[in-house]
Amino acid sequence: MSRGGAAHMLNVLALELIADVMKWENEEATREYAWLRLISSMKYDGYSDFRAGVRFLESLVSWLRQFDEADRAAAYSFVKERLVYISGLEMQRVIETFIPEVVFPYLRVSVAEEFGIKPYEVWRTKETAAAFGRRLRRCLFVGLSDGSRIDVLRRANAGRLSQEQVIPMMNVDDEKWKSLAEDLMKELGNDARFDDVYLIDDFTASGTTFIRFPDGKPKGKLHKFESIVQHAKERLVGAGEAFPLSDHYTLHIHHYVSTKQAHDALVERVTEADHRLVAKSFGNWKITEGMLLPSDIRVATIDKETRGAATIRPTDGPIVELCSRYYDHELFERLEKHCREAGQSDMKYGYADCALPLVLEHNTPNNAVPLLWAETNGKAGNPMHPLFFRRDRHG
Repeated sequence: MSRGGAAHMLNVLALELIADVMKWENEEATREYAWLRLISSMKYDGYSDFRAGVRFLESLVSWLRQFDEADRAAAYSFVKERLVYISGLEMQRVIETFIPEVVFPYLRVSVAEEFGIKPYEVWRTKETAAAFGRRLRRCLFVGLSDGSRIDVLRRANAGRLSQEQVIPMMNVDDEKWKSLAEDLMKELGNDARFDDVYLIDDFTASGTTFIRFPDGKPKGKLHKFESIVQHAKERLVGAGEAFPLSDHYTLHIHHYVSTKQAHDALVERVTEADHRLVAKSFGNWKITEGMLLPSDIRVATIDKETRGAATIRPTDGPIVELCSRYYDHELFERLEKHCREAGQSDMKYGYADCALPLVLEHNTPNNAVPLLWAETNGKAGNPMHPLFFRRDRHG
């Protein structure tokens, strides 16, 4: 049998097993088979962290079996009606539109203000078009993690961006800072500096880890970047070298995908950091995203004051109940330090109580409801089996 034929037979077997687990009659099974085949081939089979020999249908069989028979319909309905899956192609599209749809409009407004014209008039003269090109060259793009997909960003903007204004990670050594400064001055003159710095990451759900002040001391990616910049500037300027960032440059914090909860939290926390960080390197700041997920994406809205109470949409009631009953408190114990910082006493709704029905093609965030991703042995509750296996850097 060919490889394609074997794969087809496995799909048929998996579908039959799902029908058996769900106790579907023939008519219902036929209807659901059509949807399962479509969604598997179009999206879910592309999930990068399925284990060897397992794709969505096989994973779904094992996942459904963990629930009592009376609860399986609610679990299946949650996957069919509420799950949001961002595929690799969708993420690539968000990355490709970052420069033309986020950076360019900002620069057009800046150049227009400089010349006293309307933003749409920037392209009318060679002078203003050249000024736009110079402003673009004075933007530095910094990846904060592997998820920033700097390789995709570079390919999508070949001819627009210089290789010497895009760096894949924020851990920049002194030689790289010197190289960035030399190349920029060679192109635009000895006074040229980066006026705008974009810190880029793939996804934020809570916005709580970017900058925070536990025990009054700053932590998070913004604090780390600030420390790197200030120490490097002190060393290079002290040695008579040029430093590539302008004094009080504009800081842009950009996520390819963000929840409304995270956007609001970032605004609040960066506002706090603006006042509390000592001798910060940046001046103005902006928070942007390529795809903003609305507030009602959440399965349950957790009240910030009471933390334990949940305001639940009627259609989400069954899955919220499953989150409570099919839960192993071992999840919280693994991440207790981080959860305590987020004000949590359990992980029933995921990190920071985000309660997201969300899966990203390359991994499932721990802000998603744990029913989707958690794998435990039941040491402190119900054993949990993942539908989309998560790679957890915290252990």
